[in-house]
Amino acid sequence: MIGSADSAVREDDLIPLSALQHFLFCSRQCALIHVERQWAENQFTADGCILHDRVDEPALERRAGVRIVRAMPLRSLALGVSGIADVVELRGQGGDKRPYPVEYKRGKPKAHRADEVQLCAQALCLEEMFGCAIPEGALFYGQTRRRQAVPLDAELRRLTTQIATETRALLSGRETPPPVYEPRKCDTCSLIDICKPKQMSRRKTVSAWVKSMLDDG
Repeated sequence: MIGSADSAVREDDLIPLSALQHFLFCSRQCALIHVERQWAENQFTADGCILHDRVDEPALERRAGVRIVRAMPLRSLALGVSGIADVVELRGQGGDKRPYPVEYKRGKPKAHRADEVQLCAQALCLEEMFGCAIPEGALFYGQTRRRQAVPLDAELRRLTTQIATETRALLSGRETPPPVYEPRKCDTCSLIDICKPKQMSRRKTVSAWVKSMLDDG
């Protein structure tokens, strides 16, 4: 357990596990999706949907002594999240099978840790559900067609818990942060036409200038 029974979140207050990744990528995007219920597709989200087509259907299979569960429901009252795991492999002998989460992503490994945080959150849910330690999971990237093992160390666990707390605070506050235009992120975001970061950031700059002129007067 990440927290004590006193700090556990109520069932009705759980936030979507996917919101953690959205928050790490952009807090405004997170609020647009999970507070304002805005969504739009682009090439990148469409590619992601295609990659997930196979793993989004609940299924159970066996392969080389490993039970593979697809689209497994997850929940953690300690972390305060719920969601769906792409793939959970149950490894081990007899009744001592331990879950190993595998998250599918389009593209290739990223410089930021959003994918790792989402995977770690899944593992923390599984630890709470199965009552066992999970030291590692994996990310599968569609562009490289390879798995990348991710050690679920103390640093990543602390980051995941921190992001869950900050994301819950953002969503419970129900306020969308103002835009900050960052070409590297914004130009690939499917919500760019809804968010309008260039226009909104420019408007904020003009407002700040007017305010400064009035204050000086």
